[in-house]
Amino acid sequence: VQLQASGGGLVQAGDSLRLSCTGFGRLFSSSAVGWFRQPPGKEREFVALIRWGRGSTYYADSVKGRFTISRKYGENAVSLQMNSLKPEDTAVYFCAADVDYRGSYLNKEEYDYWGQGTLVTVSS
Repeated sequence: VQLQASGGGLVQAGDSLRLSCTGFGRLFSSSAVGWFRQPPGKEREFVALIRWGRGSTYYADSVKGRFTISRKYGENAVSLQMNSLKPEDTAVYFCAADVDYRGSYLNKEEYDYWGQGTLVTVSS
């Protein structure tokens, strides 16, 4: 498994970006894929998660209503649509896969695989 996150870039406040995560290999109905981000000089934080089988989604309060996580079965890919971007969304965004998701989506140690990260910069 080699996760690949892509789609980052430099945008202005209010713009949109769509991130993509590929390279999962086979996922199971019990698996989940999440997005985390790490702002400059800060800890890595949870952004969103989607359960592969059920399609249930979870979001950090800071992105609810602006970000949407979705899956593409045929392509084995997960996207993160980010709208109404703010300067505080500036961070390196990582995708991560949890092969056997048990419910602790906030816990970074639960995830088995991580992508290399893609930089999102939002200017004011």
